[in-house]
Amino acid sequence: MLLAVFEFPMLVAGFRAIIDGEPDMHVVGEVPAREQLPESLRQSKADVVITECLPFNGAGCTTYEAIEQIRAVRPDIRILAIECRCGSEQFSLALKAGADGFLTREAETSDIVAALRSVSRGQTYVSPSIVTRMVNTYVLRSPEGSLEDAYSTLSDREKEVLLLAAVGHTNREIAKVFHLSEQTVHNYRANIMEKLGFHDRVELLKYAIRRGIISVADL
Repeated sequence: MLLAVFEFPMLVAGFRAIIDGEPDMHVVGEVPAREQLPESLRQSKADVVITECLPFNGAGCTTYEAIEQIRAVRPDIRILAIECRCGSEQFSLALKAGADGFLTREAETSDIVAALRSVSRGQTYVSPSIVTRMVNTYVLRSPEGSLEDAYSTLSDREKEVLLLAAVGHTNREIAKVFHLSEQTVHNYRANIMEKLGFHDRVELLKYAIRRGIISVADL
């Protein structure tokens, strides 16, 4: 992992301790200043870079440009973005710019490890608090009976699991979010697939986008 965190220097020590505490992860370097990021990326063999989303400047939020810079130098590297103070737009900006994962400032140690494992596997990771916000927006606020297809047959919990499964979370990660067993989550997913008539996550993701449960801008 390569640490490129400038606005919150105390996070560097925290991330290093968490990463080096995992047997299959280690920090290969830190970038001390933003202007040194391109050269550090070229020289590093890291497969994941952890970088903060940059705050507003005179032209607005620079999150998009910051992540694009990393992508331009190392298109192969996985990017885990950390929230700063840009606000709610930051999540969608970061992922549209090319980030593979997004962590809020409330992330726990387990969230950080789960995020790093997910992006390392080529998956997209969404911080649990963001998932909760999406659930509240697209599931809990939906008028009762407004959906005319099989979605209306899902329970509230099944709708929540559908949302997390659609954006790429594993059964283990979903189980942690809702404090359930992995077997229970497996059962929920099986019920969802049976009720909706799907066979894999790609079909589930397309359906979730089509139904407005999630937005393409959030991916």
